[in-house]
Amino acid sequence: MGNLFCCVQVDQSTVAIKERFGKFEEVLDPGCHCLPWFLGSQLAGHLSLRLQQLDVRCETKTKDNVFVNVVASIQYRALADKANDAFYKLSNTRSQIQAYVFDVIVSCVVIRASVPKLNLDDAFEQKNEIARAVEDELEKAMSAYGYEIVQTLIVDIEPDEHVKRAMNEINAASRLRVAANEKAEAEKIIQIKRAEGEAESKYLSGLGIARQRQAIVDGLRDSVLGFSVNVPGTTAKDVMDMVLVTQYFDMMKEIGAASKSSAVFIPHGPGAVRDVATQIRDGLLQAA
Repeated sequence: MGNLFCCVQVDQSTVAIKERFGKFEEVLDPGCHCLPWFLGSQLAGHLSLRLQQLDVRCETKTKDNVFVNVVASIQYRALADKANDAFYKLSNTRSQIQAYVFDVIVSCVVIRASVPKLNLDDAFEQKNEIARAVEDELEKAMSAYGYEIVQTLIVDIEPDEHVKRAMNEINAASRLRVAANEKAEAEKIIQIKRAEGEAESKYLSGLGIARQRQAIVDGLRDSVLGFSVNVPGTTAKDVMDMVLVTQYFDMMKEIGAASKSSAVFIPHGPGAVRDVATQIRDGLLQAA
């Protein structure tokens, strides 16, 4: 009915190509247009301005001789101001764009120039740089045909299954090595702190023993001086003998009172006390 009344409708996000007697005349924007067919005007076809996507897969080799599949996704669309180029320069738009994209990527004109400069780990880390290189190359080529490359994404870089397994094992071994180093470092710190604690404990224990012995010496000195003053006629030797005998019996009392003390066999008898005192005194005099 529209053709009968010389009217045509162009849908949104679409343009129409108007010809007159087979020659391009203008691009019709979305809306209703008058198309006097009896004057030789006709529609040559429609061109979508919607964003389209093309997924391709390219096999290439990295710098460290690992074959990988680079999966790229190209988003493109026709330019409204170059709709006549997009319509007339390509007879089958999608198939010819796809063929050209495959020629650029599958033939690896771009990717082979970028990926072989990288090893496998760098290729994973620099996916954005590879995508930018692909996008720049396609933009230069497709702009002449009235198409814009909106975005190029490197969706994935897939190495061989054996390489994947090896990479996982390498990463696992690396993480185990780091964990072992951290564990060893923690044990080292624990041992250092334990040694520091033991050293500090022994130092304080030594101070305590030294103070204890100093207090014993001071006490004995005071006892000898006091006994000599209060009991006339006694000598320092008599006082020391009595102190040693007193300490001997105190020691015997403690051994007998302790519930878990070990058995100690020493000579004991009426004359043994004097012998012990003599031995202790002689040992002190010889040491002096």
